Amino acid sequence: MKKILLLAFVILCSTSSFAQRYNNSDWSMSIGVNAINSLGTRSPIDSPGDWSFQTPISAAVEFNWTDQFAIEQSITFNGFTEDDSIDFNPTEEDYNYLSLDTHVKYYFGELIFGRGRNNDWFDIYANAGVGFFHIDETNISANLGGGILFWLNQNRSLGLRAQTIAKFAFDHADSGYDNNHYQYHLQVIFKL
Repeated sequence: MKKILLLAFVILCSTSSFAQRYNNSDWSMSIGVNAINSLGTRSPIDSPGDWSFQTPISAAVEFNWTDQFAIEQSITFNGFTEDDSIDFNPTEEDYNYLSLDTHVKYYFGELIFGRGRNNDWFDIYANAGVGFFHIDETNISANLGGGILFWLNQNRSLGLRAQTIAKFAFDHADSGYDNNHYQYHLQVIFKL
């Protein structure tokens, strides 16, 4: 009986938090471009001219279950040409990049700036999760990142976001090209 009451309480709290959302929809979709910094450096902004930008398509679907928390599933395509370098190693052929990432996002802008008309046009968030990516072989990564979302209309249904994700490969010592790297996204986001 206690488990049923606890489950009912959790469901009640969840539906209450869904009803308090100020957006019309809890689902959103984004599409845009990405770049990969796989230069073997610890600096996320080192040599932007050398980042990979071959077929840089990225898309994601996000579900916000509260004002502060969301879960996102994304897919990313990119590539490397034989003129590129991955972790200081020149590539010998063209490689395609595929990434599938699942992130939990925490929107914390209201904690810093409060909620009001002056800051209702942007959101700041941090994200963490896991990813699957493939260049030459397949690897799994622990991901950590953040971003900013600028809303382009009053009802917050269309926006532009920029985010950075650091991807830490699980077996990076023996992974060859499929190693630690940074990924940057610039996407249009719209509520579904």
